[in-house]
Amino acid sequence: MDEKVKVEHLTKKYGDLLVLDDISFSIKKGEFLCIVGPTGCGKTTFLNLLTKIIEPTSGNIYIDGIPADPKVHNISSVFQEPSAFPWLTAEENIEYGLRIKKYDNKYIKEQSSKILALLGLEDYKNVYPRDMSVSMEQRVVIGRAFAMNPDLLLMDEPYGQMDIKMRYYLEDEVIRLWKVTGSTVLFVTHNLEEAVYLAERVLVLTNKPATIKTEIDVGLERPRKVSSPDFVEIRKQLTDMIKWW
Repeated sequence: MDEKVKVEHLTKKYGDLLVLDDISFSIKKGEFLCIVGPTGCGKTTFLNLLTKIIEPTSGNIYIDGIPADPKVHNISSVFQEPSAFPWLTAEENIEYGLRIKKYDNKYIKEQSSKILALLGLEDYKNVYPRDMSVSMEQRVVIGRAFAMNPDLLLMDEPYGQMDIKMRYYLEDEVIRLWKVTGSTVLFVTHNLEEAVYLAERVLVLTNKPATIKTEIDVGLERPRKVSSPDFVEIRKQLTDMIKWW
């Protein structure tokens, strides 16, 4: 696999407060990478740096070998709070980013149809967010992000408000979208089971100031079973590593 994203010596200070301390790692093209860390360790700051909402104190982020730039690269985000545009239907929400980027209308319709089908939302394409459940709205937001064929898709605990059954359902949806689109995904969570269920590789952050403590290659076949001995063993490895939290 080719290297898609490279983070070099990423450091962020707010005055004298050091939040991120010399973080370096890379993500391969088409990889699903999870990052786990304790609450308050700087995960949101980290994501804001990757999307270029804020600038690092020092260090660089490269996509395809050039500095990350939202004007050049497609960087999509999905956050914990559903963020579908209330004045747009499900279909129009999924098409939104493509229209902003001024893609050809035929391509936009093909992409939205494909994503709606993958998410099982064909019968709901004309529904507005006010008439959706929270989980359906989040599916639309996830579809909107994947529709862009992003260079990097950032997901920040997008299932934080869901019950266990719905979480697994949506996680399977994301895996299906990821496989079909070949997107490069960075998924932030503090749920260790979720990380093992989703990721090909897991990075473990320390408490603030955050550094990378270690990484684990998951290497389990899909679909994954949370009760399998190999799954339980990897989850135990992660649990043992984060006891210092």
